[in-house]
Amino acid sequence: MNFASDNAYGAHPAVLQALADCNRGAMMGYGADAVTEAAEGAIREMLQAPDAVVRFVATGTAANALVCAQLAPPGGRIYCHEDAHIETSECAAPEFFAHGAKLVTLPGPQGRLAPAALADAIRRGAGGGLNGGPNALVSITNATEWGTAYAPEAVAALARVAHDAGLPLHLDGARIANALAWLGCAPADLTWRAGVDALCLGGTKAGAMAAEAVVFFDPARAEGFDYRRKQSGHVFSKQRFLAAQMLALFADGLWLRLADRANALAARLAAAICDAGGSLLAPVQSNAVFAAIPAEAHRRASAAGAIYHIWPDRSAAGLDPVPVRLVTAWDTPEADLDRLAALLA
Repeated sequence: MNFASDNAYGAHPAVLQALADCNRGAMMGYGADAVTEAAEGAIREMLQAPDAVVRFVATGTAANALVCAQLAPPGGRIYCHEDAHIETSECAAPEFFAHGAKLVTLPGPQGRLAPAALADAIRRGAGGGLNGGPNALVSITNATEWGTAYAPEAVAALARVAHDAGLPLHLDGARIANALAWLGCAPADLTWRAGVDALCLGGTKAGAMAAEAVVFFDPARAEGFDYRRKQSGHVFSKQRFLAAQMLALFADGLWLRLADRANALAARLAAAICDAGGSLLAPVQSNAVFAAIPAEAHRRASAAGAIYHIWPDRSAAGLDPVPVRLVTAWDTPEADLDRLAALLA
């Protein structure tokens, strides 16, 4: 019963088959192959962005860090939520690759930034002058680190604040498939039509083995990015094996079907927690459930082998109720969910 993360589960069979298929014969290296070309085209078509620059890397940390470095100069201020993955979980990679950019974190309920708070922070940052460094970038996550989703109009409101200040907007879309499946909108509506300038498009959590895409909707913003990606070690000699994974996920909307199943399991899990006397800490709008469960129920589930995270860290384990985070995946067994629900009850 592993509900620690969607990273805990494997790659979809279609992804594995795509890897096997492109393993036959010889192809040119470093992305100069037909599989990479097809995968880039599939993503542009899915996003309805024919001029977008699409590049592949192996990890979400690499995607976020390289985009931040591309769009923020050394010493630049990158505004993000205090729980953003780039702040809490990437070992200062954005700052490292941007040669000293500064993350400026802001609070916000359930993982989401408020436009007014963002505008105020940007205004104060602009007044810092040489000592504070220049304002450079706004970064948001969708679905957020609290499992909530920004609707297109919410993304557009933040984009207006960023653009009014002359700043680009970066979207960490490690779980954008889950946000799209919950919202039911077109990918273009949640990205470039809403004002997103650069997108990190998640594949690993959506069913890939290890593959993410970086998308620049304005080609001018991608100038020099290929050198940056090469320098970071993310231009693979056998690049087709990254691209093949993404191509398989986007064929016939597979990635959204997988995300929809994960979301549905999360909704079932949330209902079971509430039925067992727990309560939700955030609305369930993706495949993550943040809840407070009775300490006795937590002890029963843990003793039976259920794996999930105490939230925000293990220091909360002594509380009653216990705040937890549980994540479902595209292939989480329904039997595991039913067993956990019975243990909680």
